[in-house]
Amino acid sequence: MHELALMEGVVRALERTAEEKGLKRITKVKLVVGKFTAALPDCLRFCFSLLTEDSLLEGAELEIEETEVIGKCRVCGGEFEVAQSFRCPTCRSQQVDIVRGRELYVDYIEGE
Repeated sequence: MHELALMEGVVRALERTAEEKGLKRITKVKLVVGKFTAALPDCLRFCFSLLTEDSLLEGAELEIEETEVIGKCRVCGGEFEVAQSFRCPTCRSQQVDIVRGRELYVDYIEGE
């Protein structure tokens, strides 16, 4: 379960940010997660609840926004949502770069 390792890093970063900003408690966190990370939102939520017990994040709402995997064809320049194949639907090339879908970042936090 790589979600646990991912969320450990997120929670550590949130704790550092809270300390830097003088927050005594974080009440809401919005996390943006690309589908290419293969991190399952329900697993992330579960790990978040485990890792935040008895901390300044305990009880915080975790909002997760998933982003689709978007590819860009190196041949025709077209961008498309990668569904089942990394083949460009316009020119059928397999020379595709992933331009979106690898995200994993905290968009914002709320606290007091």
